[in-house]
Amino acid sequence: MRVVITGGTGLIGKALAENLADGYDVVVLSRNPQAYSSEMPKGVKLVEYDAESAETFADQVDGAFAVVNLAGAGVADKRWTKERKELILNSRVNVGNAVAEAIRQATTKPQVLVQASAVGFYGDRDDEILTERSVGGSGFLADVVRQWEASTAAVDVRRVVLRTGVVLSADDGALPQLMLPFKFGVGGNLGDGEQWLPWIHIEDTVRAIRWLIENPKANGVYNLSAPAPMKNTTVTQKLGTILNRPTFVPGVPVFVLNLVLGEMKEAVLSSNRVIPERIRKEGFVFKYADLETALRNLLK
Repeated sequence: MRVVITGGTGLIGKALAENLADGYDVVVLSRNPQAYSSEMPKGVKLVEYDAESAETFADQVDGAFAVVNLAGAGVADKRWTKERKELILNSRVNVGNAVAEAIRQATTKPQVLVQASAVGFYGDRDDEILTERSVGGSGFLADVVRQWEASTAAVDVRRVVLRTGVVLSADDGALPQLMLPFKFGVGGNLGDGEQWLPWIHIEDTVRAIRWLIENPKANGVYNLSAPAPMKNTTVTQKLGTILNRPTFVPGVPVFVLNLVLGEMKEAVLSSNRVIPERIRKEGFVFKYADLETALRNLLK
């Protein structure tokens, strides 16, 4: 059975492709497959597409068991200029529209579409507990996520939407960035440190996505984050303890973040107390439900 992944060269995509290669024929769509050929796990096939038109990959979708749409430019990779914000939005919506069209064209449609999303859907919500039943919030990221989800909403197959939190991995993503200040002895909170961080271990991320693909009853929106979100100050303290480095309070002031990041400070200061209510009720068990256990595993 074939699984087609867009965004398969990113942090989650590569880990997912490696996991699914044990049992599936995995096809990763890329605009530049030659650049990633050495990074792909054994048994994973790279296929070129233009990330905009269904015609460039419709043959891969036709007859596939599952399509996983993870494509999108990095949110925290660069400062949010007007052009960068347009890229963040368009890179998601354009691929989503193309995936939906490819599924509509398919003679034999996939059994499931897994559509990436993010906890940014909920906006900055302070201490409010957020489940899949919570309404959307406001802000640039919330607007992007709403359009991202909507891009594939009309497909006539089982559809799973992943509102994913901050994925922790030793290789890439948020964790190496969180660790960097500690290496220079200046680890501290971001702002006042009271914002909630909905985190998830990369292994649980991949396990959950596979579980949702293979569970025929799974359908609709799922929060993909560990059961116990932590405040930024707690994350900082635990990192300092594990790394045996000092932790400074109050850490990085908001005005400094504003100077360095501009509008992108929204991505690090928003508070999302997200709970993965649905996936737990339906039977998925997290391997890393505790932050300290997750960090020690990743930093060992």
